[in-house]
Amino acid sequence: MAALDAVSIGILLGALLVLAGILSSLLAMRFGAPLLLVFLIVGMLAGEAGPGGIKFDDVRTTYVVGSLALALILFDGGLRTRFATFRSVLAPSLVLATLGVLLTAALTAPVAKVLLGMSWVEALLVGAVVASTDAAAVFFLVHAHGLRLRPRVGAILEVESGSNDPFAVLLTILLVEFLTVGDRSWQHVAQVLAEQAILGTILGILGGRAIVFVLNRLGLAQGLHAPFVTTGALVIFGLAATVHASGFLAVYLAGLVVGNRPTRAHNTVVVFLDAVTWLAQIVMFVLLGLLVWPERLLESLVPALAVAATLMLVARPVAVFLCLAPFRFPWREKAFISWVGLRGAVGIFLASIPLLVKLPKAELYFDIAFVVVLASLLIQGWTIAWAARRLHIALPRTDPLPRRVELDLPGQLAQEIVGYPVAANSPYLRRGLLPSWARPTLVVREEKILSPAEADPVRQGDYVYLLAPPEKAQALDRFFVHMPSLVAPDPHLLGDFFVTGDHTLGELAEI
Repeated sequence: MAALDAVSIGILLGALLVLAGILSSLLAMRFGAPLLLVFLIVGMLAGEAGPGGIKFDDVRTTYVVGSLALALILFDGGLRTRFATFRSVLAPSLVLATLGVLLTAALTAPVAKVLLGMSWVEALLVGAVVASTDAAAVFFLVHAHGLRLRPRVGAILEVESGSNDPFAVLLTILLVEFLTVGDRSWQHVAQVLAEQAILGTILGILGGRAIVFVLNRLGLAQGLHAPFVTTGALVIFGLAATVHASGFLAVYLAGLVVGNRPTRAHNTVVVFLDAVTWLAQIVMFVLLGLLVWPERLLESLVPALAVAATLMLVARPVAVFLCLAPFRFPWREKAFISWVGLRGAVGIFLASIPLLVKLPKAELYFDIAFVVVLASLLIQGWTIAWAARRLHIALPRTDPLPRRVELDLPGQLAQEIVGYPVAANSPYLRRGLLPSWARPTLVVREEKILSPAEADPVRQGDYVYLLAPPEKAQALDRFFVHMPSLVAPDPHLLGDFFVTGDHTLGELAEI
């Protein structure tokens, strides 16, 4: 009975920790604090060195949970990235995600070597652990502050932060192997890196297509589509890792393939994955917080802060400016991309790998990564909005985007039902503007269902439901948003935007 009681108490404490993390997100959203920071603090307070007093030192469990969480986060990121966005910034984003990570690690390494008395390989491992940016932290803060970035800048940050994690994981694992085995040449390391990237790319694309094929051809029960896609993503990740390919790259590319092909229950899958990734992040962050000893952090606080300052003020800016030099980005955009390179869960997760394999100085890697992440979230995280406005990167947005409801239609993939509340002063209410590919089907007014002819003219407060192609549904937001009064445009914000070649001038005129 005592063993059963211990299990029950463990379940209760774990559930309470997750619940505390979820509820604390309300405070984070109110004050603009990064959620990662909140969850880490919850874990630290619950740990053995905090008032919670929970003794937890299971690095293996933390690594397994972190791997699964990161795989789902990357799959979800690929699922939400459109090929049009991906193609428009593919070259600069991939340069930042590969060469940029390598340059950032190399420029951070000398500080770690001098201040911590490490060898060059150990110092480069410190740089590799903290070199990648955190997509969840970046976009949570952008949305929490109500920012709407210039399209090209937002696309760069989206694709880079989603695709640089696999390269950082590869680099870290190879450096750890270099330190443990010791007889590998740098040529061999580069060859293994290339092999894992190529094999991961092949498995990711094939795995994504397999998920799409099964999803559309087999008549799964409605509630099983989302669990199938989630499990399929983990199968791809596990298979790639088993054959020594890059599992993280494979799962990101699989998400990219699935998200850009017509599939059944697409909206159900997106909503389900959104909830699953949130829960996975909370569990991972709390476990990472439990591993931290505040007293031990103080011993390496000064060199860790020096590493953080070098990363934020030297390594990341130099890497960004060098990598984007061939692509003719204005200096304001490069400066903003440099400053928004927030570090997050990936850095702390990578720092747990030396702990797992019991490398010398493993605890030092973990403590440095933790301090770097905290410094990045506190300093860069709370200044994103200020930097965006100061550098004229944020486009004006006075009202939030409208609430959009999307419903899949069984038996076909070409159309879905999209619903919107009719806002005051919206283009649809003022002039009846709609693109040619969207067709109103019904209107809900005062809890009564009306046909478009019966509801004409549409009033403020009505709910309009339209048929639209799934890949274009999000573009309807602009027709139902409350339009502010016109003001003179800021000349700093008149920059480039992308339009794919399959659109007509008539569609542009409607917008």
